[in-house]
Amino acid sequence: MLLEGIFSAVTTPFYPDGRLYLRKLEHNIGRYSRTPIAGLVVLGSTGEAVMLGDEETREVLRTARESGSAEKVLLAGVSRESALETLKLAEFAAEQNYDAVLVRTPNYYSPQMRTLEMLTYFRVIADRSPLPVVLYNIPKFTHYDLQIEVIAELAQHPNIIGLKDSSGNVAHLAKIVEVTRSAPKRTTAVTNVFTAFTSRMLLDQPLEASTFISADTLGTSATAVAVPPPRPKIATRTKEVGFQVLSGAANQLKESLDSGATGGVLAFAAFAPQACQEIYTAWKENDPKLAADKQQRIVEASQSVVNQYGISGVKFACDLNGYYGGRPRIPLLPLSGEEQIYVTQLLADVRH
Repeated sequence: MLLEGIFSAVTTPFYPDGRLYLRKLEHNIGRYSRTPIAGLVVLGSTGEAVMLGDEETREVLRTARESGSAEKVLLAGVSRESALETLKLAEFAAEQNYDAVLVRTPNYYSPQMRTLEMLTYFRVIADRSPLPVVLYNIPKFTHYDLQIEVIAELAQHPNIIGLKDSSGNVAHLAKIVEVTRSAPKRTTAVTNVFTAFTSRMLLDQPLEASTFISADTLGTSATAVAVPPPRPKIATRTKEVGFQVLSGAANQLKESLDSGATGGVLAFAAFAPQACQEIYTAWKENDPKLAADKQQRIVEASQSVVNQYGISGVKFACDLNGYYGGRPRIPLLPLSGEEQIYVTQLLADVRH
């Protein structure tokens, strides 16, 4: 699977009493599907995944998949503390035709999470997961930083295709890119314009005409020849990719791309996907000045809304920009009135 470009880190909407608000999730996913971003990450940190039970997780994954465009790459956050429970959700994501699973580092027993334990955890999941695995390193929440040598070794696994690095350290990300260059290359299907090709695109294709055998023909002595089932018509190319590293920091997106990242999974793109896409497009078109200008435009807002206020800030910003944000789940609380005014001012230049 090709992991290039901007991925929105999708929020999970709730009613004021904390119940899942799936209609608003449908609304948000529909809006993201009309933007030029590459894909969506459902139930990552921004999606409050740790706040949901297993059945709620399945409901959110199902609803997001049913509401999304087939052209958008879908990554499912399936992380649980045990490999067994993570695999159960990975299997469900495969049934829902997701493209890959995002698996963060287990952390509750962090003192015992040594190199061997971490390698074993991810290898067991990758060996048995029906979908490609994307590692997820987010030390500010897990209080565990996935070590460079562990990433380098896991990158050799044929079913581990990339990493989302939310360390916020561009030098660390660059080192990851460097040590994973020797990872096996994979041949993946892409569209005619070399964007990601998803399995759901096949389901959306018109079927080739098949030979119709009438009931009258079957009632005669004529021999009925079995006809293969109709197949979807679609043209694809192939592209060779290595281990793909995605940045989790919108305020450092250009620097991350310059350091070898293939794109970003960004909470900022939950409420301003176009602003993030503009940075990536300018960088992709080899216009470093424009990319730097677009980057500078969102630095302060990203640091405050995402890094300082977290889920509460992102959800309020979603409400400002036409996506449904609503309240986070308790114990997280909405922004105060003063904080809302501040965020509104910060985002005056990135409103949609």
